[in-house]
Amino acid sequence: MTVDRAELQMQFVYALRSHGVTNADVLRAMEATPRAEFIEGVFRERAYEDTPLPIACGQTISQPSVVGLMTQALEVTRRCKVLEIGAGSGYQAAILARLARRVYTIERHRPLARAARMLFSRLNVHNITVVIGDGSLGLPEQAPFDRIILTAAAEDPPKLLLEQLRVGGIMVLPVGQSHAVQTLLRIVKTESGLDYTDLGAVRFVPLVEGVAQDVLD
Repeated sequence: MTVDRAELQMQFVYALRSHGVTNADVLRAMEATPRAEFIEGVFRERAYEDTPLPIACGQTISQPSVVGLMTQALEVTRRCKVLEIGAGSGYQAAILARLARRVYTIERHRPLARAARMLFSRLNVHNITVVIGDGSLGLPEQAPFDRIILTAAAEDPPKLLLEQLRVGGIMVLPVGQSHAVQTLLRIVKTESGLDYTDLGAVRFVPLVEGVAQDVLD
């Protein structure tokens, strides 16, 4: 039996809700962002499944429920300038773009960055700037940021990125040893220091310094 798009969308949103994604703005942004556009080949037909899927350059597009939980934890508003470390397919940035004023996303793999730029243009998303660079360094020329999100796991919250977060800002990132289960952290920068919240176990690719020397460069 063929399941139509509306039914798939309904199941998709139900899966998000069942995993704790309850913010109405985040749910609307995710429902309006076609995940299939960010996936190529045979995996595209699995776009509505709540599972990570492979993309180019040995990377992955994250599980939708994890994307939703991270986005929800950021508490993005229309006033926010957001920095994302690890553009990947561009899926997370596209969702953030529906919620924020401006999104800057850094990608170390040139083919991924180029593909994301082309896709954002085709989808008429114009408030995202894709930067090819070393995400561990952040983007000091655009700092401070209201929100920072990492889609790769660091062993500890990177000091350079925390310095680029404004007071009152929020950072969400996976922390832990690479190739192991990591902890998703929410960090709020206050006048008196940093407040940490453990959001549960996740699994992400490791944060790698430098710009990748991809085969197609």
